[in-house]
Amino acid sequence: MKKLFITLSIIAIIGFMMINIGNKTTVAKGELDLLTMASVLQGENILIKNWTLHAREKMENLQTLQEVKAFTDELQAKYPDWEWSFQRSEKAWEAQAIIMKTDTQSETVKVLSTPTKGQVQTYVIYEAKGQGWKKEQSELAAELNSKISDIFRGNATIFSCIQGEFNDKMNKSLPDTASQLLAAFNAKEIEALKEDQFISASANSPLFGESIETNDNKMNMQLGLRTQGMGAKTNIVIGTPIITIEY
Repeated sequence: MKKLFITLSIIAIIGFMMINIGNKTTVAKGELDLLTMASVLQGENILIKNWTLHAREKMENLQTLQEVKAFTDELQAKYPDWEWSFQRSEKAWEAQAIIMKTDTQSETVKVLSTPTKGQVQTYVIYEAKGQGWKKEQSELAAELNSKISDIFRGNATIFSCIQGEFNDKMNKSLPDTASQLLAAFNAKEIEALKEDQFISASANSPLFGESIETNDNKMNMQLGLRTQGMGAKTNIVIGTPIITIEY
């Protein structure tokens, strides 16, 4: 029951914060936060198991369904090799495209449009996910930046998450491990939920440019740690500006 309560609490917090950052936007420039996170985690001897990059934008300039479909046609022309599907109901119109880049990496684009008072509200969502991480991922960075520039018209809100585990069995306490990771990101802890085998912390790091407000403080990263005890593997998830996956 305790684990269920923690999971539900985390989901609720994420949902609340997603609402509050609905108008917060970032632009893909320079090195992606995903690469920064990966570099720091590898420096801490952490094995990266999974990663995700999620970007979305409310398309203010698309006022009619015809404009939405024309925009979707442009995307389909850019990515004809992707597997496209379309759905329409009384409440929404949706286009989705999926491609498996490799056995361990996939990409998805969604265009979601709903009618509101004679106009439409349209969101474009892009997600890339993969397993593992090579030491040098400059090619991946260039590819992801290119996709974000091609897909979005203006500013996209970008979320990055990485799941991993320490390569070696942990000989430190969980609070010490959390402190070590926050120090690696030069991050200041804002708030945290701490238990014997689980820690969830929100923090602010100068390594990430964008931030959101929470309880009158700025934060731009979340960290989750779970272990079965001293000498056991420690599982890690980190996200910026927040964690967007269940853990």
